[in-house]
Amino acid sequence: MRWSPHITVAAVIRDSAGRHLLVEEAPDGTPVYNQPAGHLEPGESLHDAVIREVREETCRVFRPTALLGVYRWQTTAMGDTTYLRFCFLGETNSKIANQTRDPTILGLRWAQPDELTSGYLPLRSPLVMQCVHDAERGITHPLDLLHDMETDDGG
Repeated sequence: MRWSPHITVAAVIRDSAGRHLLVEEAPDGTPVYNQPAGHLEPGESLHDAVIREVREETCRVFRPTALLGVYRWQTTAMGDTTYLRFCFLGETNSKIANQTRDPTILGLRWAQPDELTSGYLPLRSPLVMQCVHDAERGITHPLDLLHDMETDDGG
C-alpha cells in the first residue's frame, strides 16, 4: 500500500488588536474553528495555495510575510491519516468585491488567543493551537526558505 500524506497550507492572520482570523466549518457535521486552510492542488506552489485558500474561505486578499512552520499531524480518528501543514503568517486588509465564499465555510470569527486556549471554541485539529502558539511566540522563517521547481525532463 502506498502512503500519501495530505499536504495542506494554512494562514495565521492577526489584526492590530492581536485577534486571530478563524473560519467556522463543519466537516463532520459539528461546527469547529480553523485557520483559513486547505489542500495543495496539483501544479500549485505553497505560496499560491495559501493565497488561494484565504481568498476562497474569507473573500480577502492575503499577503504571506513569513513561514510560521511545517507541522506533521498523524491521526487515527480519520483512518490513520497524516497531514503535513505549511503554515504562513501574513496580512489581509481588503475584501474582494464579488468574491463568493466557499460554501463549506459557515462564517468567520476574530478570536483572542486566550479564547482559543480556554477550550471555549472547538478547534478542528491540534495544529490550529500549535500555529497560534508559534505565532504568539514570534517564531517565523523567511519565505525564501521555500523553493518551487518544475521539470518536464523526467527528473
